[in-house]
Amino acid sequence: MGVTLRDIRESDLENIMAWRMAPEITRYMNTNPRLTMEKQREWLASVRRNTDVKYWLIQVDGQPAGVINLTGLNDPEGNLGWAYYVGEKRLRSMGTALSLEMSMYDHGLDERGKTAVYSDVFSLNKGVIQLHRLCGCEIVEERKNHVCKEGVWYDVTFMRMTAKRWLEIRGTKKYQKITFG
Repeated sequence: MGVTLRDIRESDLENIMAWRMAPEITRYMNTNPRLTMEKQREWLASVRRNTDVKYWLIQVDGQPAGVINLTGLNDPEGNLGWAYYVGEKRLRSMGTALSLEMSMYDHGLDERGKTAVYSDVFSLNKGVIQLHRLCGCEIVEERKNHVCKEGVWYDVTFMRMTAKRWLEIRGTKKYQKITFG
């Protein structure tokens, strides 16, 4: 498995639009968007201008697979937010998930010098919560009825990895190092 990241190109937008609207992806996200290529082009232009966020296309063995992003790059407190999805089912694996998450900690906490990385996960997404815990994350808070999506309320679990904790446990983790450019 060779996982690489690269900047998102306009030619990626159709794939990203399909992944982002797929029910198995949107099920665990705050919105169920109705996207168009025009909206995708506007989104890409806006994230390119926004110095507080960074998005990458995830490639597995050279094939487009999903998207990973960081938010809060300019946060004066040193906190980052992050999220990702692998939209191509055939390219999903535990190895890819572990490598993406732990390499993101290397990038955010070591390379960018941030103090903590946060994620929020729909509480019904037990697999991702377990994955984050396996990587060393701690649960910070669980909020009941935190997100309303199309009239349905969802509980959200907030998780965190601190730079101090990552430094303590990184040596016990085995993962393919992925470079964030």
